[in-house]
Amino acid sequence: MDTKKKELIGNYENGGQQWRPVRNPTPVNGHDFPNPAVPRAYPYGIYDLGRNKGFVNVGTDHDTGAFAVASILGWWRFEGRRLYPKARNIVITADGGGSNGSRLRLWKLELQKLSDETGISLSVCHFPPGTSKWNKIEHRMFSFISSNWRGEPLRDYETIVNLISRTTTAKGLKVTCRLDRRKYPTGRKVSDEEMESVNLERNKFHGDWNYIIRPNSTH
Repeated sequence: MDTKKKELIGNYENGGQQWRPVRNPTPVNGHDFPNPAVPRAYPYGIYDLGRNKGFVNVGTDHDTGAFAVASILGWWRFEGRRLYPKARNIVITADGGGSNGSRLRLWKLELQKLSDETGISLSVCHFPPGTSKWNKIEHRMFSFISSNWRGEPLRDYETIVNLISRTTTAKGLKVTCRLDRRKYPTGRKVSDEEMESVNLERNKFHGDWNYIIRPNSTH
């Protein structure tokens, strides 16, 4: 799992080229950039290694730990529980920073809520600093999404969702995409008391990067 770089809605200067019929350009209305008032899109991706399937949750608010975990929950509700009805543990590989950072309290607290809601243990493995490109989602999914929409004006959220959903490869990659308009405010502080509720077991090998969050027995 990982976040693709945020995109400006109304970004008509999207790099790259696309073939189009002669004298049939895509009509757009340009904007001056950068403009803080221009809305952003935050594509958060889940990639299933075994099935070569992707799920992208496009956020419209902020890329926070709560948004990252909500994206996992969205994948589970829309695809995961149907594909893996007997699952008792999910292995998650993620970068060490950003909204799913290994030091981020909100990330771990929200994972605990997810584990309690689904009854599934979550085994998290963070890539060490400087190795984020080892994450297979980068070159097996996001790279093809970027290639698919190169040169396309990102006029609105629906355009981004449609472009992502149409991403395929010769090896059979399929991507599902949904738009998430919920609010994910920044600045959420997680107290020590809240962290004590996280049922986290650190791995003997670099427990700061590798750990399991299990459902609390009270749920």
